[in-house]
Amino acid sequence: MKIEKQLIKKDNPDYQIIGDAIKSVESVVGIDAKHTHILIINKLLELDKKLDKISKQLNKKMAKKKKQK
Repeated sequence: MKIEKQLIKKDNPDYQIIGDAIKSVESVVGIDAKHTHILIINKLLELDKKLDKISKQLNKKMAKKKKQK
């Protein structure tokens, strides 16, 4: 099984939007680390909520199947 990385390409319009959102002229490395980390953590929290919802739905379906047997 081959797993491909899903990296954003530079020609993707979102690449520039994300770059603009995290850039900082005051930073030595050119990005606002705090803002970048907040964006990442926020996205992880969103994913956690989605996974929790999916898990609950799956558990309900599995419980239904057990009852049917």
